Amino acid sequence: MNSQMKLFQKSQSAHVILAPQTGRAVALTEIPDPVFSGKVLGDGAAVIPCGSQVLAPVTGTVVQIASTLHAICMESDDGLDILIHLGLDTVNLKGRGFQCHVQTGQHVKAGTLLMEMDVEQIRSAGLNPVTLCIITNMECVRELTSYTGKTEAGNTVLLSYVRS
Repeated sequence: MNSQMKLFQKSQSAHVILAPQTGRAVALTEIPDPVFSGKVLGDGAAVIPCGSQVLAPVTGTVVQIASTLHAICMESDDGLDILIHLGLDTVNLKGRGFQCHVQTGQHVKAGTLLMEMDVEQIRSAGLNPVTLCIITNMECVRELTSYTGKTEAGNTVLLSYVRS
């Protein structure tokens, strides 16, 4: 009877969130900002970027773009809310060093160019250019695995998750 019950259970396969930037993935706990390292906004991972392009980590809809272009929010097609935060304290740059390539309400495929950020300009301003990829509605996630090491934007898996 137990094997029959399994036939009717919904499959719980893992989904992936791709690295939004080329660089090196690190755990959120390594980020020198208590809001992110303390997972106040949600859980995820970060990329220390070596490239300027910021690609969509999932297929979904652009929900919000910060007026200062330092953050973009997406809703994945399976309902996760994902915050892509570009750098620490970069809100103070008031958009300098960022260029947006999408608009609110636009549906994009994983790997679509969302933004460009001038990593050197951010560093020159004395700021950390680390890019954070945060799931803000963690109540929808039953299991989350983050990966570390080298990343290639739009190709390397940064996070894998199983929905609740």
